[in-house]
Amino acid sequence: MTYKLHPATRMGAATLAVSDLAQSVSFYQTVIGLTRLDAGDNGTAIMGAGKTPILHLQEIPNAQPQPERSTGLYHAAILVPSRPDLGRFLINLARTQYPVGGFGDHLVSEAIYLSDPDGNGLEVYRDRPRSEWQWQGSQVKMATDPVDVDGIIATVENPHTPYAGMPDGTTMGHMHLRIGDVAQAEAFYSQLIGFDVVATWHSALFVSAGGYHHHLGLNTWHSRNAPPSPANSVGLREYTIILPTQEALAEVIARFEAAGISIDHQGDAVVVNDPWQNRIRFISEAA
Repeated sequence: MTYKLHPATRMGAATLAVSDLAQSVSFYQTVIGLTRLDAGDNGTAIMGAGKTPILHLQEIPNAQPQPERSTGLYHAAILVPSRPDLGRFLINLARTQYPVGGFGDHLVSEAIYLSDPDGNGLEVYRDRPRSEWQWQGSQVKMATDPVDVDGIIATVENPHTPYAGMPDGTTMGHMHLRIGDVAQAEAFYSQLIGFDVVATWHSALFVSAGGYHHHLGLNTWHSRNAPPSPANSVGLREYTIILPTQEALAEVIARFEAAGISIDHQGDAVVVNDPWQNRIRFISEAA
């Protein structure tokens, strides 16, 4: 019997290395609209929406850019609750004149792409209702079509209202990683961890739990057989997968142990590395 992750599995906060914490905090507050949730002064910051942590920033002074050919972060994808929320964010981008990397209508979602001051890739997106998603068997239909920017902005009741930031209900929707080999990624993320494969195309794999369009994107576009990013570079330090129960977490731990995967127990969490040294923190909602 094929093991499947609990359908209520979701993504949690990701940790990004940055070169200048003050600069990054300002960007994530002013441009993205996240709130600083901690008051620490130890080279780190927790950025979130409402009381939900979304990004942990970790300063590495004089950090180098992530090498173009390396595994690690492709982008961290922040999910806003509604299309008007995406419109308010888009209007703020125009006001701040921050450069946009691109747009994508993925049929299941509408997305805006940009990078933080260190070049860490970001996506801000809204989901279409699940009733509008199209499935062909176990595969969800996705594309990269032009986005109706005017239509998104038109959903904002008063486009002249000052930006109030990301609303409650904003979460880390998915992570997209650079990996070295698609078949190896499927073996680790699907066959071992238990994510469902929901799409494969263009040297990329998309996996999810519970019928979501994807919790993880995994591609080799810049990283086939490439090494991990160096320790002194910006980029991804770890990301979080949240399981709904202690029992669901115990099942994942048991599978890692049976496969001989090294596990780092950190309080109520367990941390493992994927085959490209992308660090994954597994926690339980019940913790």
